[in-house]
Amino acid sequence: MPPEPPVGGEWWRSAVVYQIWPRSFSDSDGDGIGDLPGIADRLDHLAGLGVDVLWLSPVYPSPQDDAGYDISDYRDIEPVFGTLADFDALLAAVHERGMRLVIDLVVNHTSDEHPWFAESRSSRDNPKRDWYWWRDEAPNDWRSFFSGPAWERDETTGEYYLHLFSRKQPDLNWENPQVRAAVYEMMRWWLDCGVDGFRMDVINMISKDLASGEFLCGPRIHEFLQEMHCEVFASRPGTFLTVGEMPGVSVEQARLFTDPARAEVDMVFQFEHVRLDQGATKWDLRPLDLRDLKASLGRWQTGLADAGWNSLYWNNHDQPRAVSRFGSDAPEHRVASAKLLATVLHLQRGTPYVYQGEELGMTNTAFESIADFRDIESLRHYAEAVAGGAESETVLAALRVMGRDNARTPVQWDASEHAGFTTGTPWIPVNPNHREINAADQWADPASVLHHYRALIALRHPDSECHEPAVVHGDFTMLLPDDPTVYAFSRRHRDDERGDVELLVLANFSAEPVTAAVPQADAWDGAELLLGNLPDAPAAPATAPLRAWEARVLRRVTR
Repeated sequence: MPPEPPVGGEWWRSAVVYQIWPRSFSDSDGDGIGDLPGIADRLDHLAGLGVDVLWLSPVYPSPQDDAGYDISDYRDIEPVFGTLADFDALLAAVHERGMRLVIDLVVNHTSDEHPWFAESRSSRDNPKRDWYWWRDEAPNDWRSFFSGPAWERDETTGEYYLHLFSRKQPDLNWENPQVRAAVYEMMRWWLDCGVDGFRMDVINMISKDLASGEFLCGPRIHEFLQEMHCEVFASRPGTFLTVGEMPGVSVEQARLFTDPARAEVDMVFQFEHVRLDQGATKWDLRPLDLRDLKASLGRWQTGLADAGWNSLYWNNHDQPRAVSRFGSDAPEHRVASAKLLATVLHLQRGTPYVYQGEELGMTNTAFESIADFRDIESLRHYAEAVAGGAESETVLAALRVMGRDNARTPVQWDASEHAGFTTGTPWIPVNPNHREINAADQWADPASVLHHYRALIALRHPDSECHEPAVVHGDFTMLLPDDPTVYAFSRRHRDDERGDVELLVLANFSAEPVTAAVPQADAWDGAELLLGNLPDAPAAPATAPLRAWEARVLRRVTR
């Protein structure tokens, strides 16, 4: 069983979550696709890293139109990933190592091959007709996130159904109480199986107002989430993690969603900071201005300081690799920038999320042509853009930078032919740089990206020799907001035994040396260098120039 939660129940405040995208994590049977036994085989890697929670992306039965986010059965396992017995064995092994397991909850939509939709589309008077959104004509001009109209005419009855994503992902109608009851029953079933919570896919889209055109944080979203908490979690207080993925959510809305007194979700995934290098669409590339990044993340730190809680992430299955995006994947800077990004993220207030391979500093991969891509979003965008007259190479250039397949290449376990991911042919090619970037080499290298992540994670854990309560409990102050190169902030915490503990984080987001104009820098004379990402720390760490992609964390204690 997982460890008992601390007094107060909010154990996740000092936790670190690791996201597993099963198809690309580890393959146990040589078919080229990752699976549940493969994950079980790698649990010692995760336990050694020090993470507390594993978030498992969808492993339900699915036609795989959208890589498993099109679910055809909520209470079973996709055969390519294994069986329910394999899931039970994995869950037991996770708990034996003192970790928890959170699974994806995808209930804005199902697959069009789910039995619910098969009944719904069969006739206009079927009892499940109103489980989905059907109209005689498209009532608005909503567009699918995967290109094209969001309303699809179905030949069986001649009516249109709503799909905000793929046409094979019809949206559930949460206005129908029978839909909500069926979802809650399914959630309770998984909790009874022993899972420790849910990451809720696009959960702020479940309330829709067709007349006003609102489908993000619609009029009944708080009502639905509070009802979910009452029906599913209220009898099990203080033991589960609920994370709501919420595109377009504002700080003000997030305060409501994550306020414990409202009993909705523990934290949200927001997307503001990962859209700063984009124009009108994700394919419209823009250079990132570090000042914008600091303003965005700083606003979330301040906005949730006295109510709610932040999730902290650079990467996930939908985002390109952070080292290539926010750092530098040039060979001479990759390791330092990967450590820098980890330092800046993990030292902020909130729960950090590590996406598989991030702890190794994995990078974007090389795509020569559209034939190398697998993701539905990229393939449909390419087809639509080229059909509309765009130059093929221009479209490909954007896909290479922002395409979701960058995050979905196999985890690089060692330097062998397929990086130790599979003995067969991987479903998508392994990044060629796995010979330089892999777990086996990094476990053996104390100066690796992997060991830097281990050090950062250990700072959060009360049972660690290097535990620093200020990382979890300290307040947050952004420094140098107008500096275009240096990311700087402080954390302060009152410790009854030690006094006032303050951390200073300095990070140079460039390949050139810079000097940070730290306010009251003299006060940091004699401060301890708690952590750094480069060897040979300077004698005056608060005022000495920061080298290329250097990050330093200083600690001072005053009584």
